[in-house]
Amino acid sequence: MDKPRLEREELEHFLVGQYGVRADNSRGRLHSEPECDIRTCFQRDVDRITHSKSFRRLKHKTQVFLQPEGDHYRTRLTHTLEVSRLARTVARALRLNEDLAEAIALGHDLGHTPFGHAGERALNRIYSGGFKHYEQSLRVVDILERDGQGLNLCCETRMGILNHTHGAPDDTLEATAVRLCDRIAYINHDLDDSIRAGILTAESVPIEIRRGCGEKNSQRINSILTDLIRNSTDGELKMSPEMQATFDFFHKFMYSDVYTNPIAKSEESKVEGILSRLYDYYTTHPEAMPEEFRQVMEQEGAGRAACDYISGMTDGYAMEKYGELFIPFAWTVK
Repeated sequence: MDKPRLEREELEHFLVGQYGVRADNSRGRLHSEPECDIRTCFQRDVDRITHSKSFRRLKHKTQVFLQPEGDHYRTRLTHTLEVSRLARTVARALRLNEDLAEAIALGHDLGHTPFGHAGERALNRIYSGGFKHYEQSLRVVDILERDGQGLNLCCETRMGILNHTHGAPDDTLEATAVRLCDRIAYINHDLDDSIRAGILTAESVPIEIRRGCGEKNSQRINSILTDLIRNSTDGELKMSPEMQATFDFFHKFMYSDVYTNPIAKSEESKVEGILSRLYDYYTTHPEAMPEEFRQVMEQEGAGRAACDYISGMTDGYAMEKYGELFIPFAWTVK
């Protein structure tokens, strides 16, 4: 066929069931543009996200543990990839649109700050307009990428990114799948990382979790995902009552014993100091920000531009700029 996109769109009428979103039924983009001959609109969204600068920066952004010593702890990028794989599995099993689910998953955390949720909480206190990473993720794809042009993604992808934390009544099932897979991914891999970090031992994981989901990371994910797929019917994604109760217990346990653990949070007190000083500096010296933030500065002010700039930094870059601006370097008289 001269246009493989048309063949794929026709094929989706067999692969994507009545509750999924077919590419040829998309509500379109913010700005209309010609279709690609090769890829569907959702496949193009996947490519635009994975080739973006903000996506590449995720590899140097904290997931949970700040500055961990070891190569195997999750980063924001590996978390994103895990969510993407889980979401595609659910979408395929339930005859939803895998490409749309993948696009939402790959873009859902593009707006995350350096230093994980500690950075998000800090920026939310520092910036007068408030800061939520899911809102920033949409801002990244709509405004900040491509030097202010944005990625011009499909409406379904954009709304899935925006609503991935709390959901919305008009969510597509693909968006709901990503929201659930995001939670399934992070409580499981954060438990795995907390055992690796010595915060927990495998034996200290409550029996309710080990008995209900499994002893190993792969067993737990498989148990939860299999239950979700088997119990989702008639356009509703849901777990069995037993698994939902176990999952809710699992979620609460992670917040009580890992996310608020003194070891995991030991360095977090320093995060607000770093980000607040950077914010104060860039709002006072807006000319020090890269040229790509000039348009934001002129249209929305230096505070908004500084928030955008800082939230896009990786952990290492934020510390580098802090050191460059506020820590004196040794010098000698020649």
